[in-house]
Amino acid sequence: MPEIHPFFVFEVAQGIDLDQAERAIGSGSERQTFRHRGRATTFVRFRPAPLRVVQEGAPLPLGRWETQAAVDLVLYDFGAASVAYQINVEGGLEELQEASALLRQTDQLRAHARTQVETLIISLGKAVTKPRVAEFMEDYRIIGMRGGTGAESATDFCETYRGSIAQILRPDTAGLSYDEVVDATDLRISFGPSDVTIVDWDAAFVLDPEPEDVRAVLEFANVQLLEMRWLDLQLDAAIERSYHLLGRTIGWRAFLPSAPGDDLRQVAELQLESAVLLERVTNSLKVFGEEYLTRIYRLAARRFQLAELDASITRKLSTIESIYQKLSDRAGGIRMETLEWVVIILIALEVVLSLWRH
Repeated sequence: MPEIHPFFVFEVAQGIDLDQAERAIGSGSERQTFRHRGRATTFVRFRPAPLRVVQEGAPLPLGRWETQAAVDLVLYDFGAASVAYQINVEGGLEELQEASALLRQTDQLRAHARTQVETLIISLGKAVTKPRVAEFMEDYRIIGMRGGTGAESATDFCETYRGSIAQILRPDTAGLSYDEVVDATDLRISFGPSDVTIVDWDAAFVLDPEPEDVRAVLEFANVQLLEMRWLDLQLDAAIERSYHLLGRTIGWRAFLPSAPGDDLRQVAELQLESAVLLERVTNSLKVFGEEYLTRIYRLAARRFQLAELDASITRKLSTIESIYQKLSDRAGGIRMETLEWVVIILIALEVVLSLWRH
């Protein structure tokens, strides 16, 4: 039966102690790992492994369909969380297209996912550092079939129904042009004759008898996209704030010992927090070699333009470093000028006292 797995990714905290969170949740949680397809390798692994929590609830109606009762929440140590649903769609590609279009038009699942995340974060208590469920979020749909297409191979099926699949990935009542169809379905990968994965910007089509690991990789790529976009926005605000510190006039406060140091400390904290978050996000999933899941991740990273985001973040970190250096130079100049005035005043006092004695 065709399935749709919509999921939503949130920035929820500065960090999460996953061990402490696992103890707080107890049963119903487990660490997420990968089963490797083909050769038994260690080319793809989390560091540390995210914590997956299954929460039971009532199915949510969506048009003539409904979600499964169980909702999957995944917590990442760098402060992100995702909420995933499953919708079984009876029928074929036309029904998938209708359901996909409906998901694009409704905010029902998005609101429910935010409530689920907020409730879970509150229940974790001290396991969460600086909790904050931000308005900024990412959503994605993984649409798939486990088999039964009737074609000789998954690739043949996707070629035959390329236009329909593109319409599922990018539902548009007016239809798609040939160029749009090609762009939507161009990034694809297969491991064997029975599977194929097509990655688009906000949806993927997965034809695979065992798609769980593929979904996990695509989910993490979206988590990484959210965190990098969030960090990019934070750096924009940090640069604006740093320029404000650099351009303001200190005035008489320059003679206070703490005045230059306060500005330096603010910029240094912004720089350190941003650099640490970038390192944790980019290194939380280790991918190397040519193993299948590694190639799926790289395909998703290419579609999501993660390399461009990384380059933008690196440039902004360099800009903050430059501002920090200028503030440091200015603070050094103020200290030297203050020291010179102290020496002049002491010499003047010595002259005045000497004249007063005689």
